[in-house]
Amino acid sequence: MKLKDVYPLYLNNKAVQPNTDLAVTDKFTGEVAFRTALATPDVIDEAIAGAVRAAPAMARLASYEKRDVLDHCVSRFTERKDELAYALCVEAGKPIADSEGEVGRLIDTFRIAAEEATRNYGEVQPLDISPRAKGYMGMWKRVPIGPCSFISPFNFPLNLAAHKIAPAIAVGCPFVMKPASLTPLGAIIMGEVLAECDVLPEGAFSILPASRDGADLFTTDERLKLLSFTGSPGVGWDLKAKAGKKKVVLELGGNAAVVVDKDADLDHALARIIFGGYYQSGQSCIHVQRVIIHEDIYDTFRDMLTAKVRTLVAGDPKNRDTFIGPMISQKEASRLKGWIDTAVAGGARLLAGGGCEGAMLEAALLENVDRTSDLYVEEAFGPVVTLSKFRTWEEALAEVNDSKFGLQAGLFTRDLHKVLDAWDELEVGGVVVNDVSSYRVDNMPYGGVKDSGLGREGVRFAMEDMTEIRNLVIRRA
Repeated sequence: MKLKDVYPLYLNNKAVQPNTDLAVTDKFTGEVAFRTALATPDVIDEAIAGAVRAAPAMARLASYEKRDVLDHCVSRFTERKDELAYALCVEAGKPIADSEGEVGRLIDTFRIAAEEATRNYGEVQPLDISPRAKGYMGMWKRVPIGPCSFISPFNFPLNLAAHKIAPAIAVGCPFVMKPASLTPLGAIIMGEVLAECDVLPEGAFSILPASRDGADLFTTDERLKLLSFTGSPGVGWDLKAKAGKKKVVLELGGNAAVVVDKDADLDHALARIIFGGYYQSGQSCIHVQRVIIHEDIYDTFRDMLTAKVRTLVAGDPKNRDTFIGPMISQKEASRLKGWIDTAVAGGARLLAGGGCEGAMLEAALLENVDRTSDLYVEEAFGPVVTLSKFRTWEEALAEVNDSKFGLQAGLFTRDLHKVLDAWDELEVGGVVVNDVSSYRVDNMPYGGVKDSGLGREGVRFAMEDMTEIRNLVIRRA
């Protein structure tokens, strides 16, 4: 399969090719794979104006019309699944099996949104709670919030863009989207499919690759009523400070922990932690970064993990045997390699991996990592897992919470009481039992606390953020 040499941006529903200024590389070879148009501030301004013009017509779309647009996307993405997976493999360096999995999740997300498009319910509410309200009744409905701004990241360029686009269509919000400059093609292809839908009013959507320096309008423009950003904590909180009066939804970083209790099925835990820690080279905000193991099984499980990590196949992500592909850039690989070396110099023991060549960082496993080191405190966002041991369940939960992040956590235990204690005590957005922190289904509420963000994704929950409640009070005279 071969990609085209040049791709457009989408401005107010139409493909436009003002330039070919954005070069996107094959993340394994480092060579330019294709070029796209780069949106300038005047193009972004025109897109926002188009979204404002489109807002009334988008709000008037019937539920079945919005559902039909989303169903069309499901059909076309299914027809183009091989193309989408190959594009993702090239632009993100994601192993082909993982790329195919993400295309499946893209389709799932739009399918869920198609179903939810006809379920934007309201409520009838009795108001006669006191004598002064006798004869009054209320009802409320949800209405679209208006033009939305979306900024999506490089690591899941299909599905994380889908978690913004699909709910917006389901509720009738026009939007402007800035895909990550490193991986813009998935969103551009979504724009190509949406452009096939004549029912969408002009200005319903714009897909605009743009440089960070030239993209301030996505955040600061007061015509936009919501900003949904997925990316790094430093950038996300800075954008929130600049966003003004608009609603802001942030899905940011993590430093996810998994607890392995002494009653766990170790073979099952091994398989899931290997996946959760190293799939797509650990470049996921819910990838398993810390594994906290009961002292009674620590040595056994550490040795199991070490042996398995040493067998992981690294190389060209286009080969089906590859499990560890390149990181998104040589800069990121060098950064994480430096964290590993610093941790080892500070007393950590390197159990496996740690070598680095270009953007290829070997899957690494460490123990005895100092709790003040970057590798323990910060988000690694790469193929590195650290191990520690605990004696009591309370100690384990305290260690999970020993982080400025709070996205998701995993637990391997058969004790229901411990599960419920963890659900009460862990400072995270989600607790996953007998699986890893990186497990996600696309209809569940997903998001974090502390430095991990604000609000929740998952189609129905994103739809709530993209709507406002409008109340109606009636007096029966």
